[in-house]
Amino acid sequence: MNSTYKIIDTLEQYVELLTIRDIKERENYFRYTMMSPFKEMWNLLNVPIKSKEENGYDVLMATKMLGYANISEDKEIQEGVSILKANNSYAVADNALKTCIEKTNEAGLKVNADEIQFGLYVADPCKLKLSKGYAGFGGIPGFITVNIYPNEYNLPRIPAVIAHEFHHNIRFSYFGWDHGNVTVGDYLVIEGLAESFAKELYGTEQLGPWVTSMDKDDLEYSIYVIGEALDVKGFAEVSSYMFGDEIAKHEGYQPVGLSFCAGYAVGYEVVQSFMQKRNKTIYEATLLSSAEIISGSGLFSV
Repeated sequence: MNSTYKIIDTLEQYVELLTIRDIKERENYFRYTMMSPFKEMWNLLNVPIKSKEENGYDVLMATKMLGYANISEDKEIQEGVSILKANNSYAVADNALKTCIEKTNEAGLKVNADEIQFGLYVADPCKLKLSKGYAGFGGIPGFITVNIYPNEYNLPRIPAVIAHEFHHNIRFSYFGWDHGNVTVGDYLVIEGLAESFAKELYGTEQLGPWVTSMDKDDLEYSIYVIGEALDVKGFAEVSSYMFGDEIAKHEGYQPVGLSFCAGYAVGYEVVQSFMQKRNKTIYEATLLSSAEIISGSGLFSV
């Protein structure tokens, strides 16, 4: 049985949100209407829809931390929504999801969920400046979100970021995610596979800044630093290697001397190198362990 998908009408929800003047009512609309299709996802991430204490950690705070537009920023939301509508973003998302499902099904892979909920949200362009105004989440099969402050760079890349997040849905349908025990090596491979899937479907020119913004010397240096840290465990420690110093400092992680999203760029190189050396497709690589992909890539062998 193939997964179906549902695109949540988030842009119309934003239009509705902006008609609500009272900030508390607006917050509740965001929580209970806009986030309700993703309630199960937030539960699995231990994020309450509403925190028990005033201004505590809940979906409002979590989405802000993920770079969603602040719901009191009327102008930002209005502009974001109108650009997304003008660029037929729903049709673009619909095509991308169809393509992802078709291609993976042809290869005998499927998402472990009856239905994939997809939501497109307006981002805060300042928060997502390093990633050119867009980001996504696909770490729980059955749920994909993309938050974007649309611009000339990221609009054409919506299909590729959807493919990236969709691949996380696929990978985590076959391999578990252990938040506390994830290693740098595991995380590298997860992101490298996702971006390699995006490349497979949409070509190198659609890849995200998380793998394209690094020059050759910096990449070689990053491969060296990360090669020494493949077995480092723990989400905060691993994040320092994956996201680089600027984000590490901002999030309170220990900087390790790396550029923005170094781990993503290195992960992409690992998977590309593995596929070329071992003559494997992205679909075959998806079902292999991170250890197998890392050793087969030859990237860290001395």
